[in-house]
Amino acid sequence: MTAKHLAALASAALLSLATPALATDVNVYTYREPGLIKPLFDAFTAETGIAVNVIFPKDGLEERIAAEGANSPADMLLTVDIARLTKAKDLGITQPIKSAVLEEAIPAGDRDADGHWFGVSERARVFYASKDRVVADAMTYEDLADPKWKGKVCIRSGQHMYNLALLGAVIGRLGPDKAKTWLEGVKANLARKPSGGDRDVAKDIAAGLCDIGVGNTYYVGLMQQNPDQKAWADAIKVIMPTFAGGGTHINLSGFAIAKNAPNKDNAVKLGEWLVSPKAQELYATINFEYPVRAGVAVSPTVQAFGELKRDDTPLSAVAANRAAASEMVDAVGFDN
Repeated sequence: MTAKHLAALASAALLSLATPALATDVNVYTYREPGLIKPLFDAFTAETGIAVNVIFPKDGLEERIAAEGANSPADMLLTVDIARLTKAKDLGITQPIKSAVLEEAIPAGDRDADGHWFGVSERARVFYASKDRVVADAMTYEDLADPKWKGKVCIRSGQHMYNLALLGAVIGRLGPDKAKTWLEGVKANLARKPSGGDRDVAKDIAAGLCDIGVGNTYYVGLMQQNPDQKAWADAIKVIMPTFAGGGTHINLSGFAIAKNAPNKDNAVKLGEWLVSPKAQELYATINFEYPVRAGVAVSPTVQAFGELKRDDTPLSAVAANRAAASEMVDAVGFDN
């Protein structure tokens, strides 16, 4: 081997040491159910070659990222509920992202003005009603407190984030005093102690324990696909309630890029991919959620619920009312 060859090899070796290998992973912390999000991650990896490493704890993700500090392996927090997204920002565990792709795809009301979090799908908080025992096809949220429903309402815990978000929207629409009166009225109409999940509301309606309840839209499609739960879905109809003079309350699933993300570029790529037409179609067809991207059709199941007329209460206001909503649930003894 000539001196020239040896010099070339030495230069190549030095270059390989000086140039780190391209990162091919992204680490995601998420509250989402594995079955709902894994198909999207698999499609992202197939398209980009970037592997998605995921942890699925049930709670405490924001606190975990904060405790891990600069050594946190988290690149992205993918979560549900507007209050969790704003909480992550308030804890200082996120970083602002400037992306023309995200800004073009996501309406301004579904993303943080400072670029700390971005919505990727929407869900509406609606009424499940017995097909056999409820004649009404149109109702307001205010109607749920009408004494005519006494002993006929089922709902999960008032302290669950979905119900706290709804109550936060009620506070935003009606003000604290009228919201408390409304919550007391709903409590007086309960058929059972608030418990279980949204699917349990449909299950109890099917069993005749109550006639009407509150649940998210996407659970209906998921129940229809589950042989063990299809009878629950078949027993109910979805009523798209609105506030008097307003629209239907919606909430978000969304993401934030972790403050110390070791694979920031890949995390941004994943975030941008989640609002691509392909991913938004998957959210609609697999998860039965509303896409945030304009022009992407909802699933036929969700379309059958009727037109979604979104309430204009800002999601930032809904999140800001969360603490007051939680205190109000305890003050009226809703879960008791």
